[in-house]
Amino acid sequence: MLNTIVLAEAGGPNPVLPAPSEIILGLVSFLFLLWVLWKYAVPRFEQAYKERSEAIEGGIKKAEQAQAQAEEALRKYTAQLAEARAESARIRDDARLEAEQIKEELRAQAQEEAARIVAQGQAQLEAQRAQIVAELRADLGRTAVELASRIVGESLQEEARRTGTVDRFLDELDAVSAPAQN
Repeated sequence: MLNTIVLAEAGGPNPVLPAPSEIILGLVSFLFLLWVLWKYAVPRFEQAYKERSEAIEGGIKKAEQAQAQAEEALRKYTAQLAEARAESARIRDDARLEAEQIKEELRAQAQEEAARIVAQGQAQLEAQRAQIVAELRADLGRTAVELASRIVGESLQEEARRTGTVDRFLDELDAVSAPAQN
């Protein structure tokens, strides 16, 4: 209707408005192009979109799996670290106890060695004392016999008499010196 109004006023076809046959031909061409795009291009775009979506989702899943693996590795590492710390503390405590035991053993050995050395020194002193007492007895016996023979005026040549006299004198001397030592 608009076309008839324009044709009527101008007296001929309007060059700006297309003819009805052109509009139908354009509409058919547009529908054919739309059908070709829908038939061939849209499925390819859909396939590309689907592949891209799957790739992104797969990447996200891989990232989540990697994150889970990293968290698991971190948990295991933390557990191993705690276990290693506990083990090192136990080893350190064991070493301290062992050092204390060794120190106590060395102290006991040193005390035993000191007691042995003291006992050995006392035994040597006793042996020297006994030797000195024996030497003094022998000297004292000879001196006593000489003095007795000078005093009495007779010679004590017999060994039995000499030994008996000396032993009696030394026994009396020990009896007198024993209460003085205590």
